[in-house]
Amino acid sequence: TTMVALEANKTDPSLATYYGRGNPVFGRVVTAMVTPFKPNNPKEVDYTVAEQLAVHLGKNGSDALVIGGTTGESPTLTWSEQYELFKVVKQAVGTSVKVIAGAGSNSTEEAIEATIRADKMGLDGTLQVVPYYNKPPQEGLYQHFKAVAECAPDLPVMLYNIPGRTGINMSAEMTAKLAKIPNIIATKEASGDIDQFVEIRRLTDPEFAMYSGDDAIALPLCSVGATGVVSVASHIVGNEIHKMIELFFDGHVSEALDIHLKHAGLFRDLFYMANPIPTKAALRLLGWNVGPPRLPLTDATDECTEVITNHLKALNLL
Repeated sequence: TTMVALEANKTDPSLATYYGRGNPVFGRVVTAMVTPFKPNNPKEVDYTVAEQLAVHLGKNGSDALVIGGTTGESPTLTWSEQYELFKVVKQAVGTSVKVIAGAGSNSTEEAIEATIRADKMGLDGTLQVVPYYNKPPQEGLYQHFKAVAECAPDLPVMLYNIPGRTGINMSAEMTAKLAKIPNIIATKEASGDIDQFVEIRRLTDPEFAMYSGDDAIALPLCSVGATGVVSVASHIVGNEIHKMIELFFDGHVSEALDIHLKHAGLFRDLFYMANPIPTKAALRLLGWNVGPPRLPLTDATDECTEVITNHLKALNLL
C-alpha cells in the first residue's frame, strides 16, 4: 500500500506544490559559507580562497550560498569587506549558484543600505536576520522587514529567526504577515521550536519557502513542510545533504534517513564550539586555507579538532 500511496503522492498536485516540489527560488541546500582569512593574518580576508570555495560548494550540492551570515563571521566583518565578498563570489559563480547577501542589521537604515548595494551588484537575494540586541516589539519587526523588502522590491528576501542569538523570537503570526509582502519569499527558522515551524507552515501559502536553520533537524522538518536547509555541514558533505533532501521529496524516506543517521554525529559536532569554529577546523583539515576565526571567536581547541578529525576519518574524507 505504501507504494500505491507514494505513486498517488507523485500525481497529487497539492502535495507536490506543498512541499515546494518544482523549483524553490533558492533551491534545497543553501550553504552559509565561511569567510576565509589569511592564515597568518586574520585581519585580511582571503578573497581568492572565497572564490575557490564558492565554486567548489556550487559543484558539491549547494544550490545557493549565504555570504556574510553568522557562519561567515558577519559580526567581525566590516561592511566594505562584506561588499567585496558579495562582488567576488557572485563574479566567481555567475549564474550556476544563487548568491544571497547577509544584509541584515539591527539598524533598519543599515539593513536598507546593504540591501540596496546587494541589489545593485546583481545578487540573487538577501538574508535578513531579526534585529539583535535591541529587542524590538513584533510591530517593530514588521516595520523593519517591510522597509527593507520595499527598498529593493525585485530582490527576494529570506527572513531569519534565531532567538538564541538575537534575544527575541519572531512569532509565527508575524512571519506569516510578512510572507504576504511579495518579495519576502522564504524564512530560515532556527528557533528549534517545531510547533512554531508547523504554525508558520499552516499560516503561509505553499509557495512560501521554509528552511531549517539547523542540519540536525533538516530531515524531520521536511516532514512538516520544510523546503530545504540552510546548512553548515554542506561545506563537508554537501552532495549527501542534497541527496538526502531529494530522496525525501521523491518518497524514499528510509534512504533519506540512512543519510541523516550517517551524518548525525557530524551535524552535532560542527557545533562542538561556537559556529564556525569547528567548520573552519574541518575545512583546514581538508586542505582549505580558510584561516582561523577572528576574535572574539578563538580557534578550535585540540579536543575539538580531534572530534572533527575522527568524523572526517570515519567518512573516509581524510
